[in-house]
Amino acid sequence: MNQLLFERSSGNIGPNVFARLSTTQLLNSFQPAPQFRFNGEGRSTAVRDSEDGPIGPDAASTVWAHQAGVNSLALERFDGRILVSGGSDASIRVWDLEQCGNPSKGYTYTPIASIPRSNQTHKFGITHLSFYPFDSAAFLSTSYDQTLKVWATESAGLSASFALGSKIYTHAISPIASHLLVACGTQHPAVRLVDLRSGSNVQSLASHAGAILALSWSPRHEHVLASGSVDGTVKIWDIRRAGGAIGMLDKEDNLGLYYNGLLDASGKVRVRVSAKAHAAPVNGLTWTDDGGYIISAGHDRRIRVWDAATGRNTLASFGPSIKNSQLASVTMFTSPVGLTHPGKELLFWPNETEILVLDLHNGHVVTKLRGAGPAVAGARSTGGAARTIKNRIASIVWRGAGGGGASSGVVMGGGNMAGAIFSAHLDGQIRAWTPRLEGDDDEDEDESLDKASQVRANKRKALDDVYKSLMGRKITFT
Repeated sequence: MNQLLFERSSGNIGPNVFARLSTTQLLNSFQPAPQFRFNGEGRSTAVRDSEDGPIGPDAASTVWAHQAGVNSLALERFDGRILVSGGSDASIRVWDLEQCGNPSKGYTYTPIASIPRSNQTHKFGITHLSFYPFDSAAFLSTSYDQTLKVWATESAGLSASFALGSKIYTHAISPIASHLLVACGTQHPAVRLVDLRSGSNVQSLASHAGAILALSWSPRHEHVLASGSVDGTVKIWDIRRAGGAIGMLDKEDNLGLYYNGLLDASGKVRVRVSAKAHAAPVNGLTWTDDGGYIISAGHDRRIRVWDAATGRNTLASFGPSIKNSQLASVTMFTSPVGLTHPGKELLFWPNETEILVLDLHNGHVVTKLRGAGPAVAGARSTGGAARTIKNRIASIVWRGAGGGGASSGVVMGGGNMAGAIFSAHLDGQIRAWTPRLEGDDDEDEDESLDKASQVRANKRKALDDVYKSLMGRKITFT
């Protein structure tokens, strides 16, 4: 960092290059931040197992965000301040991330609002959460109870509810569109479009052969939607057209539309009759902020990157370390455009019990974020009943501010942090990950030096005591 500051002050690099180099260093240095905890006032006690046997409960293990497990997270991109979490017990909690006045010290967050399970709210576990794209005053939730609901953030009051008649796995709303259509992926093999203005289910996009597990709107074209299904297909839709999908992604296609003869001289595109993006169910979809690439993930333990303009498989290889087995939508995201140099974007992937930071274009692992607690945990209620929980990451969110339009928030960390990622875990915890800042190494080094000096001082004192005791004792030879 000192070298960067020198280069910037001497004019060798411009302000934009300096900013990107600085943010790239931060993106590559994320680490666990266990000093930040979320207490939803659960009444259970965590029971953890180790190689030496069960570990008794401690003060930290009694802090739960959601006692039954955290299924989903959403964080607004305008100020990076309001976090919403949804639990397996159908409860929803709202958190203010600026409760912490000094992020250099530990803090335990408490919810500013809580929505319990009831007949008027959700009855079963939350499957997905998202904020209204133009204002953080409202957020949306879907549940296994077959409903999509809209909530007022400040009052945590219900604004609207839509019954879709099928189990809902995910939903998506366009970050740039003015049509206010919410795409819902359900157990039914058709994408359901709900109009928030009219309050009706206005359209169904039917072409898949199984349940819809992944949805994502284009951040560049407001009417373009991508969907992924358990049949292994990823389809691209223009919701203005009634003729079905306008494209399908083919894992065997590394050339693109033009070279495959699917794009004629007049610009008309011929849609493939059949194509598979993955050899197993597709449960993850996202776009880069500039809309240039589509990223898909499936149960075949593959992540694929596609050129959004041509449908070409870029053949980025992420290796055998990818884990993906949950029959639910996977939330992954790319680093916001502007934080890294073009072509150097990063992909953040929830790899069961760890978060992988990957190079988007060559698939190399930049870093592995570990320290997410035990692989298997348990919950013991006050009545003595216990149950086993697999500690899997169910959702991750990026904390950024200044988002708008297609941007997911280029100001790292919001108003009181240099950057943050939050992860939802099935053991009931919400965990934080923050970048390592300049000065942390010096502080650690100072602490280690202090400890070493103390150890040497203690040894020296012990030797002095022995020497004095020997010299001060009268010895008589007989």
